[in-house]
Amino acid sequence: MMNRRRFLQTSAAAVGALSGLPSLDAAQAEAPKGDRPSQAAGVAVLNPRTRVPLSFLIDDSTPLVNLAHFCIPQFQHAFPGKYPQDWRKLPREIPDAFVRKFGEWCRERKVRGKYSVIPYPACVGWIDRELPGWTRKELDDSLALLRDFMAKDWDFTPEMVTHTRMVDIKTGKPVPEYNAGWMENTWSAGKSYEQLHEYCAYALQGVKDAGLVCQGVTSPGGFAGRSLPNYSKAVFQACRDVYGTEIPFYLKKVHTDDRSVAPEVLCASGLDTDDPKAVVSIIGCTGDWFGGWDGLTRGSVDQFITEDLKGGRLPQVIAKGEPAVLLCHWPGMYFNGEEVGFNILKEIVARLDRAYDHLAWMTFSELARYWSAKELTRIDKAAGAVTFKAPFACPQYTVRVDGPLGKPPSFQGAPLREVARPLLIGSGAYVRDGDAFIACFDLPKGPSTLTC
Repeated sequence: MMNRRRFLQTSAAAVGALSGLPSLDAAQAEAPKGDRPSQAAGVAVLNPRTRVPLSFLIDDSTPLVNLAHFCIPQFQHAFPGKYPQDWRKLPREIPDAFVRKFGEWCRERKVRGKYSVIPYPACVGWIDRELPGWTRKELDDSLALLRDFMAKDWDFTPEMVTHTRMVDIKTGKPVPEYNAGWMENTWSAGKSYEQLHEYCAYALQGVKDAGLVCQGVTSPGGFAGRSLPNYSKAVFQACRDVYGTEIPFYLKKVHTDDRSVAPEVLCASGLDTDDPKAVVSIIGCTGDWFGGWDGLTRGSVDQFITEDLKGGRLPQVIAKGEPAVLLCHWPGMYFNGEEVGFNILKEIVARLDRAYDHLAWMTFSELARYWSAKELTRIDKAAGAVTFKAPFACPQYTVRVDGPLGKPPSFQGAPLREVARPLLIGSGAYVRDGDAFIACFDLPKGPSTLTC
């Protein structure tokens, strides 16, 4: 508990230091976008390497604990009559052997995304100390698997502290109240910036104490859904306080209709300073059509992409060129040992590979960085040159520049190599595109120049 005690002291100081922030209306529907720089006509920031990003969102995951088995009885108690699932039939553990099997398959196919790590899952035990029912070695081995293997392809986030009952962050114990109003997803409605900041930072610290690195948070259920302005700023400051994250992100929204699913770059400020600020809301584009949060509902590949490769949700999103972020819950991936969700994912990836040649899997932090650089970089265009002033560095920054190409382009004085078509482009390359050209380069923080 020593790290969390220190956290309580530093958290209070951080909240005080932020008292100068403008007050926010908790009833406000959306978080503010903040500052936006000018961007010259005739220059368009494209998707990285002209490809459509994909990402995979895994919720309700954590070392060893099958969250569904332990959370359902708590939900049944807090919300009488709403959760009739027979939790006793569900396995208590999702084994590390499955985590490795899943991770190895994803790595071979370059599938990447976000993986939740709940620090006190369903109040079973703290992952940095002890999980009753498992040995300390089993817990240590599970954390090592995440830290040394999964972290190479997945961003980690807490899904708040327990995903079930509220925790008193002064004691580390569930609050005495045991009803609907004191579950994490409902307590958070309408809460202040200070309350949300303190709770998110406490969750992040719990994962950090277990030796894992997070760059954002995931909302458990409806967490903070009615406090988005306060929540956005709270996530930003909590990630800065605990990890020093440059561009924090969070997952709150899922749109399965015609609304945009492009990442939302929010609360941007200080873009011309040495300390620019922004937080990014990553948006899911599918429902959980794998196996459900309880591992009891068999999903369908066709809801994602049909066998003829034309129908389903993913072709709709890909056609718009927006990131397609697939949603799943870890118990549904494992599906009580039947691996129903995992098998659905395998077929989705096979169909996507048959249908498209212009997709790229990215982690949430990569999406957050790219969209921040895309929206917050100042761009000026003059004869023979495009200048950039970027608050954040960004690899594989890709732009289309209108107008005839007078000479082979260079970036920061280094000539770009020419490729034959857009899908061959990568950092340090360009391709002619009619009366324009497309260039890809690693954008540095601060000023830079593309000469053409």
